[in-house]
Amino acid sequence: FDDKKPKKASTAVSKAIAAGKKNMEVQFPPVPNVEEAKFGTPLNAKFTKTLVAKDLKTPFAPGSNLSRNIIAYSNVYWAKKLAGAVKGGALGGKPVAVLTAEQVNFEEIKNMGDLTRSGKVFQDKARKEGRNNECVIAINPGGEETWDRLVSAHGQPDCPFVVLNNAYSTSYDLGNRKGFEEVYYLKRISKGFVFRSFPGNWEALLEKPDGSVEVLKSYKTKPKLREVSELVREESFKRYAMGNDRYMSGRM
Repeated sequence: FDDKKPKKASTAVSKAIAAGKKNMEVQFPPVPNVEEAKFGTPLNAKFTKTLVAKDLKTPFAPGSNLSRNIIAYSNVYWAKKLAGAVKGGALGGKPVAVLTAEQVNFEEIKNMGDLTRSGKVFQDKARKEGRNNECVIAINPGGEETWDRLVSAHGQPDCPFVVLNNAYSTSYDLGNRKGFEEVYYLKRISKGFVFRSFPGNWEALLEKPDGSVEVLKSYKTKPKLREVSELVREESFKRYAMGNDRYMSGRM
């Protein structure tokens, strides 16, 4: 959770746009410990206070909107980091709207960077404020069965449309089935991750007891979640038995 992730994701988005991709999915954990976001961990608190609040220039204190909705505001932080790539470069480029289904008070965010407009997905106000030649980053918009309707409601012809960090999958598998290119995808699974950065292959990553990762297998086409999960879990047990637990090793 440093400047490497947004740079890598932005590079993948730029390459995808250059290759002619319009509808894209970007997926990764928005905070260090997503599973514990509601309860709070030292890593989450440090990330939110030192990066998100500072970068967005948003108040952070016990009971504040940011402290109660750290994933929602962190996703805006990531959208802001991706906006430069989505719009088409640092000089000029297209306007970029950020739309969310999450609990965010955009009036509290004083630094939107390259994000030129904000709103809520599927709301009439957000539809009416849409601009010609505008790119869209849609944060956690909901099940992929709504994505085509989402693009129809908010997208502009021949402009990039990015679904960012959708919180759940209605296909219960990797990525989506709606044809949105998974340009940057990092999903935690038991004992490791699934990773893909456009235009590269999909990878099964084993997380070792020291926190480092190793590529166990590379896939030219998107694999099944069950296949990757079994591979990583079985290799972890073969090497480390019960000695590879991120909770017990303090990697939370």
